[in-house]
Amino acid sequence: MPDSDFFAALHALHLGRVEFVVVGGLAAVLNGAPVNTFDLDIVPARNEDNVSKLLLVLEGLDAVYRIQPERRLKPTASHLRSTGHHNLLTNCGPLDVLGMIGHGLGYEALAPHTIEMEIGDGVRVRVLNLETIVALKEELAGEKDRAVLPVLRRTLQEKQRGR
Repeated sequence: MPDSDFFAALHALHLGRVEFVVVGGLAAVLNGAPVNTFDLDIVPARNEDNVSKLLLVLEGLDAVYRIQPERRLKPTASHLRSTGHHNLLTNCGPLDVLGMIGHGLGYEALAPHTIEMEIGDGVRVRVLNLETIVALKEELAGEKDRAVLPVLRRTLQEKQRGR
C-alpha cells in the first residue's frame, strides 16, 4: 500500500476542478480534532460534468478498487454517479468516494454545512463542519463512531468557547 498523502490527493482534486466535500476522519482533523485517520473520504457532486472531472483526476491518481487491487478494477462514470461507496487505492493512498453519507446526504445536502479551508499552496477545499460531523456520528452510532464521539464533542465545545 502506498504512503498516504492526502494533501496531494486534495491538490489533484482541486486542480481538476472537482466539486466535493471532505468528510470523515480528515474532516475532523482539519476541524482541529485530535484523531487519527487512514483514508481520505469525499462526497462529490454526482452531476455528469463533475463525474467526468473526477474520473480524469482518478485516472491521474491511478485509482483502483481496494477490494482486489491486483485485478486493477477502475471506477467508471456510472459507478461514480451512484449513491454507493467506492473504496479506492490511489498513488496518494486510500480514497473513499462516497455517493451519500448518513441517511441519504449527498453533496448538495452537505454543501451548506461546510467551511472552506486553505490547506496550502492556495488549495481551498470544502470541509464538513464539526457540528455536522458530530450530528452524523450521533445518528449512525456505530462502534467506531461511538469511540470517537467524546473527542469530537470536546473539540466542538472548545471551538465554541473560543468564538
